Amino acid sequence: MEGVPYPLDGSATADPTIETIGYRGPTACAAAGITYRQLDYWARTGLVEPSVRPAYGSGTQRLYSFRDVVVLKIVKRFLDTGVALQNIRAAVQHLRARGFEDLERMTLMSDGATVYECSSPDEVVDLLQGGQGVFGIAVGVVWRDVEAALSQLHGERIDTGETLVGHDPGDELARRRRERAG
Repeated sequence: MEGVPYPLDGSATADPTIETIGYRGPTACAAAGITYRQLDYWARTGLVEPSVRPAYGSGTQRLYSFRDVVVLKIVKRFLDTGVALQNIRAAVQHLRARGFEDLERMTLMSDGATVYECSSPDEVVDLLQGGQGVFGIAVGVVWRDVEAALSQLHGERIDTGETLVGHDPGDELARRRRERAG
């Protein structure tokens, strides 16, 4: 039903967008505002797994995409507001399936029991008028928060493994490395 918020159910199709930069665990933690222990637990239990590179035993590094880090921050916000883990899992499945399309304009609302996706201000109002929404997470705000945090941290090119400072390949150090490698 168009124009009406609906519970997140994971039925959307995946976006084929391929990212070129990944973030190691400590960087993902810093940008999402979580502990490494939380990150590790969420990866091991399948709540938020790294989409770029999972850990394969001792000594390997997980690599998270930008979207993964946004999802980590959303999970943290849901946990901070007391949403049940089962409902957070449903929301995460939906966000992964949805991809990047319209993600920045989405607002996730919850009454503590169910998580709803609202893609327009009218949907937020409809949900609130129905007495269902108690709090919301504007994904665009989370998106920009993560962008700002990652701009100060290290990323890694997925294709070459090159470390990028603030995921800006034009920085001086990255330029010198490219010149030496080429």
